[in-house]
Amino acid sequence: MPRHFLTGLELSASELHALLDRALELKAAPHASRALEGRSVALLFEKPSTRTRLSYEVGIAELGGHPVILRPGEMQLSRGESIGDTARILSRHVHAVGVRTGPDAELEALAAEGSIPVFNMLTAGHHPSQAIADLLTLREAFPDRALSELKLAYVGDGNNVARSLALLGGLAGVEVAVAAPPGYELEPEAGGTRTHDPAEAVAGAHALYADVWVSMGDEATADERRRALAPYRLDDALLDHAAPGAIALHCLPAHPGEEITAEVLYGERQRIWDQAENRRHAQKALLEWLLDEGGS
Repeated sequence: MPRHFLTGLELSASELHALLDRALELKAAPHASRALEGRSVALLFEKPSTRTRLSYEVGIAELGGHPVILRPGEMQLSRGESIGDTARILSRHVHAVGVRTGPDAELEALAAEGSIPVFNMLTAGHHPSQAIADLLTLREAFPDRALSELKLAYVGDGNNVARSLALLGGLAGVEVAVAAPPGYELEPEAGGTRTHDPAEAVAGAHALYADVWVSMGDEATADERRRALAPYRLDDALLDHAAPGAIALHCLPAHPGEEITAEVLYGERQRIWDQAENRRHAQKALLEWLLDEGGS
């Protein structure tokens, strides 16, 4: 059976830590692995992308593979071909497929109907590709501490990014606290702790995390969301409530002045741009794991 990476919980805790170890090795020597030599990986984008496309496309090339970019308007999916038939065709031509889409059900159907690894590049429910890069950034930022000694506080909408941080952060041993306003909470099943108070969430935290207030598909409620989320802005004052030396993180794109101030986004208390680069290195380690012929 092929390996998949749909929520990130397909990894065991030991596999996740090994993946992060491998990502650090690949970052130090970006061209050391040719794990995808002679292989093609399809990347299906049903939503716009900057970091995801760049990091996966360049990473696949660095591993010696060939990235095949697919857009919905260029495929028969847009004309009614089923996900099942698409999965069967992809399985005959490429060695793995990544999907950036809305409904998680589409990703799950591709995995169920195909015979190749399927990995999540973003869905409405999860963003595990981002979460593994976030954990790698924590490893780099706090080299003298185990992940199990760290606390990460997410402030804002309890969305797919928050959910993946809670799930994979918990798997890695990170203490994850999520502060969100009423009506925007993350469900308890994702793990971590919950509060409506940003200051409570960030107390003792080593990393503070923000995401956009208006994601793709939320435009109709943009004004309402901005009003509800305004007290959850990541600024220097909030960082001052955290542990000494705490860093700011953001999955990008950012809207300075909304969910994060320009002073934090471009200042010395953040690791956001390292975090964006780390998408490539963490995902390369993931691709090695997915296509490990000795795996399950």
